[in-house]
Amino acid sequence: MLFKEITILDENFNIKENMYVGVRGDRIVYVSNQMPEEDFGEVRNGKGRLLMPGFVNGHAHAPMGLMRGYGENMALQDWLFKKIFPFEDKLTSEGVYYATLLSMAECMRFGIVSTSEMYYFMDEMAAAVTESGMKSNLSRSISHFDDSDFMSSYRAKEMIEAYEKYNGAAEGRIIIDMSLHSEYTSTPESARQLAEYTKSIGARMQVHVSETKKEHEECKEKYNMTPVKYLNSLGIFDTPSTAAHCVWIEEDDRDILKEKGVSICVNPISNLKLASGICDIPKLLDKGINITIGTDSAASNNCLDFMEEIKMFALLPKLVTGDPTVITPKQALMAATVNGAMAQGRTDCGCIKEGNKADLIMLNTDVPWMHPKHDLLGNIVYAARGSDVVMTMVDGRVLYENGVYKTLDIEKVIYETEKATKEILAEI
Repeated sequence: MLFKEITILDENFNIKENMYVGVRGDRIVYVSNQMPEEDFGEVRNGKGRLLMPGFVNGHAHAPMGLMRGYGENMALQDWLFKKIFPFEDKLTSEGVYYATLLSMAECMRFGIVSTSEMYYFMDEMAAAVTESGMKSNLSRSISHFDDSDFMSSYRAKEMIEAYEKYNGAAEGRIIIDMSLHSEYTSTPESARQLAEYTKSIGARMQVHVSETKKEHEECKEKYNMTPVKYLNSLGIFDTPSTAAHCVWIEEDDRDILKEKGVSICVNPISNLKLASGICDIPKLLDKGINITIGTDSAASNNCLDFMEEIKMFALLPKLVTGDPTVITPKQALMAATVNGAMAQGRTDCGCIKEGNKADLIMLNTDVPWMHPKHDLLGNIVYAARGSDVVMTMVDGRVLYENGVYKTLDIEKVIYETEKATKEILAEI
């Protein structure tokens, strides 16, 4: 496929006009301002379009699409323990499968090409991701409340089985990470065992960190350490890790996260909706920490429109610092794309570059809110909408285009998700 005379966001995240981008197989093989001599087959006219790397959703819980709108206007701890956990106790494999497909459909509609998922029902999630054509770093979320041996638990067995069955599956589109749900849902020994196992197999780690002030302060009272220091003392960050939220971390925590090479996934809208707080992004940038963007779940966010998330990521630090110059459009777009790919361990993804995977999205810029184009980077971050995405491609395969889901029967997915939700509610 050849994109002809199209505006692109290049590998340095600068705008270039009248470019030619050739895709062969799953790779970008040609990027130039000159028409290629070789034949790439189908030609796409780039008039009024922008080609850019697809978004990477750095922290998500896809099956929680079943809980969209369930448990509104509640504090995080009440929301979890009074609504979400009781609902999740009734989940079925079929419900998780269709909810994951629903979330994958929503992701591709809004230009997300890859997600980092923390949940369970790994067989069903892997099947849904494979069917959808999306990419995902899947992890079996671990909670362990008692003093029993974690590695003998059914959770550990499911985690190990998922890694052995699915790591590298779907032609490499699926990567299996390990995942500690959080400090407050595990014991020190279970966290230590998980850290040791993760390091022994060379896997990556996902973990919730300091999402709320209550969580942060209670950890300090319990262990005389912040959650970051506590998790680091147990070896959680001894492998490449993504720490989600990090709203209440302290200066020493940032030093540890930088030293350990931990990526931080900021979830602006979820944190606002649950009144968890606002992550201090400028201080993370000052430390040189890799920052990514996540939606969290449709239960704590209600929508996976990544354009909304990017805009909020860029705006909130300006309010908090009183400095309108912090967070440039380029920084926000890098957090939404290449930084997320780096956090997932996908080194050949995240930007338009010859040799990289063809994970591309095309935006319609021929709409009123994208004109005039004084600063197209600024327009993408502050003016563009998720509905402006007209094509989503993963590994050179078009998954969504102009209202058509190429890999999914969207009507069936919606029907089955609604059916599963009603069945669960009837049992609660």
